[in-house]
Amino acid sequence: CAFGIATAFTPSFTWWMVCRVGVGFTVPAIMSTPMVLAIELVGPTKRTYTTVIINVAYSCTLIMLAGVAYLVSWAQLALATTIPFLAFFFFWWVLPESPRWLLANGRLPEAEKIMKKMARRKFEVEKYMSGKEDEKIQQSYGVLDLFKTPNLFTNTSVYVGLSYYAPALGGDPYLNFFLAGVAELPTYLFLWPSMEYWGRRWTLCFSMVVGGSACVATVVTQNDPLVTLILYCVGKFGISSSFVVLPLMASELYPTVVRGMGLSVSAVAGMIGPIVIPLINYLGSEMMVLPLIIMGVLLNLGGVFSLLLPETLHQHLPQTLEEGEEFGKHWTLSDYCTCCPK
Repeated sequence: CAFGIATAFTPSFTWWMVCRVGVGFTVPAIMSTPMVLAIELVGPTKRTYTTVIINVAYSCTLIMLAGVAYLVSWAQLALATTIPFLAFFFFWWVLPESPRWLLANGRLPEAEKIMKKMARRKFEVEKYMSGKEDEKIQQSYGVLDLFKTPNLFTNTSVYVGLSYYAPALGGDPYLNFFLAGVAELPTYLFLWPSMEYWGRRWTLCFSMVVGGSACVATVVTQNDPLVTLILYCVGKFGISSSFVVLPLMASELYPTVVRGMGLSVSAVAGMIGPIVIPLINYLGSEMMVLPLIIMGVLLNLGGVFSLLLPETLHQHLPQTLEEGEEFGKHWTLSDYCTCCPK
């Protein structure tokens, strides 16, 4: 809020950059923390629904952003995209802390209080809490804990890159950005049933390969702007689908004790890509579809490597680092090749 509002009143480009860097430092936490909290507050059968609803709201506001940017100046745009954040401070007294996180950190009375509100019958809470009264997990975890175990460790870069590249495709840049946002909405009709039936891994792989192939295919249609725009929208469709699946899958893979930290670190790693995205997009001045080809190749590679991850559909969230390390450790080749998990 502070850096975003200050952006609108910066006296020079240097101070504008300082404010945007300040905003950028907060983006990973702002994007990942609500996802973590939502996933940890619902059961396995509601994770897909929760994730889809979050991203439907995101896509709708992305479409609105095109209209807002068209109507206002850059300074007013900074205020329009920052001031609404002030409303979140009123949620402090409404939203509960994650009981999973409280349990994992040994804060049992607070967790029990929240879970009693969530539970329909008191015995459900008592059954869940049985055997945990003496369990005090007071150990603190840091970023290095994410790398201590071998089993815990493109997407964001390509998503941001395709979003930024829409205005460069020719025609009205605001309309292109609007269409890029609209292209995301049909993804949810495909995602909801596919994530529940095919699982996370194959849905992620299919989304990235379809989107990447469409981007690469622009090499043969570069002389036809309309077909190129259509393939771009297909590519945006694919990357938008994977952009929904990947955070959900990551949140189901990371243990509770490092889930928020893990998603934030992943978001930071993903944001390293957008640092070079302007340079990649600049290559389009010589060959318009070259950035699309580069991002398409990255998408296809990411889609293939995503199949190396274990399936998380209908699995309980791991609580500790040990549980996270054991998750998927005993998978066989047939398990990784299975398309429709039971």
